[in-house]
Amino acid sequence: MTDTGTGSDTSPRPGPRREGPFRVALVGYGLAGSVFHAPLINATEGLVLDTVVTSNPDRQRQAADEFPGVRFATTPDELWQRADELDLIVIASPNKTHVPIARAALEAGLPVVVDKPIAGAAAEARELAALADERGLLLSVFQNRRWDNDFLTLQKLMTDGELGDVYRFESRFERWRPELKGGWRESGDPAEIGGLLYDLGSHVVDQALVLFGPAATVYAESVVRRAGAEADDDTFIAITHTNGVRSHLYASATTAQLGPRFRVLGSKAGYVKYGLDPQEATLRDGGRPVAGGEKEWGVEPEELWGRVGAGESPQTGGGTPVPTVPGAYPAYYAAVADALRGTGENPVTALEAAAALDVLEAAYRSAHEKVTVTL
Repeated sequence: MTDTGTGSDTSPRPGPRREGPFRVALVGYGLAGSVFHAPLINATEGLVLDTVVTSNPDRQRQAADEFPGVRFATTPDELWQRADELDLIVIASPNKTHVPIARAALEAGLPVVVDKPIAGAAAEARELAALADERGLLLSVFQNRRWDNDFLTLQKLMTDGELGDVYRFESRFERWRPELKGGWRESGDPAEIGGLLYDLGSHVVDQALVLFGPAATVYAESVVRRAGAEADDDTFIAITHTNGVRSHLYASATTAQLGPRFRVLGSKAGYVKYGLDPQEATLRDGGRPVAGGEKEWGVEPEELWGRVGAGESPQTGGGTPVPTVPGAYPAYYAAVADALRGTGENPVTALEAAAALDVLEAAYRSAHEKVTVTL
């Protein structure tokens, strides 16, 4: 685990000093840092992976092999001592470190990207947002699932009016992992911010809010099913949005038979899509997007396309196959680069992340107190 010092005596500085390339320091080189952030940063025109913060020698060797010339630091405190050499801090360290490191980076005058969840509480996210606003600095949250192929396809279907008025959104992020893997993500210590509610739940809730707007009420069931597990591994969240749409969201590591990733029901038709976006698997297997987009990325084979129809079963071939919009994780960091230049908007704000945390906090309370929570 990366040592995560948080002290900083460095005075704040104004925004980007130049058009780029912007020099990026990546804090943490575990799964999130090595599989998602480093490859996507490296594939983004205008961004340069300058420094990786990890005290693990094996991870240092791994990063040096893939990104020759990258520099290393063993703690975030080392970054604040040379803040004038950096343009962006990306935080991909364990969840409990997100807030203190983000605060230290902002106090050092550095723009920040934080992996989800940005914090364990919505109030903390809003405090960071206020600090970033006060300093005039970018604070963005890595909600990569907004660029999943199925999510982009659903957005297009809704924009085109193919489904009519959507009244129920079912979203499943399910896995079959009967054996524990260990580590902080499965810890029952609340300080670790582990468990699926805050892990996969951060994705499904964020997607629901992007699609259908603010939540009015939240009901949840969250249990620990696997022997020896401490944190929730099977969670259901029901959101009634202020516009009346109902979202039924599932996050589980104990699903022996996987349901559809999306089942979306509207007044004209429904959309059913099975299977996870392939971008994560491609990145895990060493596939890499190319800067400038010259290489095909995120394309899904036709046999995996979802189907749109009414009164039919997609499992027996009913409905019409709908081409899946290619997934686009590289678009997130391209937008971050534009925001640093001042030519684009923050792709995911801390206040948007805070709204999702409001729902997650309500879900936690609902599951433990067996009540429906009104926001």
